[in-house]
Amino acid sequence: MRYLRFCTKQGNVFFGRLDEENPKKIIVLSGDFLDGAEDTDMTVSLADVRVLAPVSPSKIIAVGLNYYDHIKEFGDRPVPENPTLFNKMPHTVIGHCDAIISHPFSSRIDFEGEMALVISKHCKDVKAEDAGGYIFGVTCLNDVTARDLQRADGQWTRGKNLETFCPIGPYVATGLDMGNLHIQSRLNGRIMQDSSTSLMMHGAEKLVEFISQSFPLEKGDIISTGTPKGVGPMVRGDIVEIELEGVGTLANIMK
Repeated sequence: MRYLRFCTKQGNVFFGRLDEENPKKIIVLSGDFLDGAEDTDMTVSLADVRVLAPVSPSKIIAVGLNYYDHIKEFGDRPVPENPTLFNKMPHTVIGHCDAIISHPFSSRIDFEGEMALVISKHCKDVKAEDAGGYIFGVTCLNDVTARDLQRADGQWTRGKNLETFCPIGPYVATGLDMGNLHIQSRLNGRIMQDSSTSLMMHGAEKLVEFISQSFPLEKGDIISTGTPKGVGPMVRGDIVEIELEGVGTLANIMK
């Protein structure tokens, strides 16, 4: 199933799921899908609502250098033994069709298409074999990066955390094989990244185990699993699309 959060023309926010027989129709839920909300008898047209970021995470834990080909596209650097972690803060989150804002003190802002895991409940010291019970589903994420700031600082906090630098959505999909999903990024319709989550060095369950050993994850938190090769710069007016098999396409314009 594919779940979403949306806003009506009247300004009311609801949770819903796409009708499996007619994905242009939303079945309105009784509450948050992460709380086990049930279907109501209300439906709305997808064309009549604004799709929001599907969750409001307390934290976004991102994984760098999780595809071998991405490591190599940035030079001859060693392959890390363990997942390389950094964070994106909640103020960076935007939804499908929201604008990525350029910043005058950065001269290079890159897109990075990724599969993101949505955590379903409190999670601490979880073993990989049990991790599936803590992953509600997956969504698309664009790990927008001010590449020049990242390089100038020698670490990633500022370059990853400017406002609007974490588009998420449009839907959270359940029941997918997280270890074998096609992922593609397009810039103004041109394919820039074209890969599979089967090429991740650390799979979804292993990432949950590794991260939850260090600090707790909460319901609605996000783990972004890394990007394959093909990342590149965006300029004002560019439209970037991140498509993940079984989820859909996250599209944003840069302004």
